[in-house]
Amino acid sequence: MTSIAANLQAVRLRVAAACGVAGRPVDSVQLLAVSKTWPADSVREAAAAGQRAFGESYAQEAVDKALELAELNLEWHFIGPMQSNKTRLVAENFGWVHSVDRLKIAERLAEQRPSGLAPLQFCIQVNVSGEASKSGCAADEALALGHAAAVLPNLRLRGLMAIPEPSDDSDLQRRRFAVLRQLRDRFAAEGLPVDTLSMGMSHDLEAAIMEGSTLVRVGTAIFGERRLA
Repeated sequence: MTSIAANLQAVRLRVAAACGVAGRPVDSVQLLAVSKTWPADSVREAAAAGQRAFGESYAQEAVDKALELAELNLEWHFIGPMQSNKTRLVAENFGWVHSVDRLKIAERLAEQRPSGLAPLQFCIQVNVSGEASKSGCAADEALALGHAAAVLPNLRLRGLMAIPEPSDDSDLQRRRFAVLRQLRDRFAAEGLPVDTLSMGMSHDLEAAIMEGSTLVRVGTAIFGERRLA
């Protein structure tokens, strides 16, 4: 059984190799370790191997972990679907949110973000594959949401996020990710400069990096098959 440290190193090598193929510097892609459903000890092991940023989908579970690991001063990203009754927990305890998909959620986060904290960094989640079961706003609604959310207090728009349908077809993977890249360019053209494309996971990070991802969210390849929540 390989260790979390060994898995992290293997993922970093994959990221570096993909950056090489894409002609991009390795430091242009951040690795977010998706630790949802994994205990604090697993996060601690990854942190000991140099990982600083962690992604969580269950707000209360993440808050409990962050408290237990407070002395490590880790960076916590909320990447799960956003429910209105969870926005306060997220606004008060996370540095990043990747899953803003409607204005109501952005407004609640802005209102509930404590004034003593730095602005909450956020990405707009876009449903690039059109699946009814997937969270995220439609691509043609993202710009309007971006303009409305970017002016809210206590928030800072950083980019776009997507979770395409799982596929082993690398061409399809790249087409889905290209939608987000092109949307980022439209944001910039309309005066909404964003610097983050949160896309790519354990099975498709190479395709995401080829299409410009700046942050890959990797759980299984680091921690193993996900535990039941």
